[in-house]
Amino acid sequence: MSETAKRLLRRIEAIDTAAAENRTRAEAYRRMTEELDAATGTATSPDGVVTVVAGPDGSVKEITFSGQVRAVQPAELSAGLLHTIAQARAAAARAQAEMVRRVLGDTELLDEVLAENARMFGDQRPVDPGPRAPSAVAVVQDGRPRPRAAARRPRPLDDDGFEDFRVLGR
Repeated sequence: MSETAKRLLRRIEAIDTAAAENRTRAEAYRRMTEELDAATGTATSPDGVVTVVAGPDGSVKEITFSGQVRAVQPAELSAGLLHTIAQARAAAARAQAEMVRRVLGDTELLDEVLAENARMFGDQRPVDPGPRAPSAVAVVQDGRPRPRAAARRPRPLDDDGFEDFRVLGR
């Protein structure tokens, strides 16, 4: 075989190898896309009252309350729920980042793309809210809530001085 034929054969083999690598990479990207679409993040409140599952876009997919929910004041439940939702969203974002890094590796390109998305579209990554602030309500042994500090009742409105008050002018 001539030298020219050998070079041509090596080039063909290199093209075949590159094509096979491209097919492998394309399959990895396809799998990654499917995994990203299915990514979720789950978080449970420290007291175990609420568990939240967030989807890849940050949407809330599921909220589950434990039986302890009856012993929690509504304001405390609301604060715990919002905090747990934020944690679940951050967990979903971390799961997606790990999937991308597993396929692409720890690249500067990924960080540049995420930064550009944030700049152009305002697409901010969810931030983990960290530990929750101490509760304003303590649950006693019998399961009934008891305020930690005595709450002040609002003072009743003084009805004096409203005799000339008119809603609509005449």
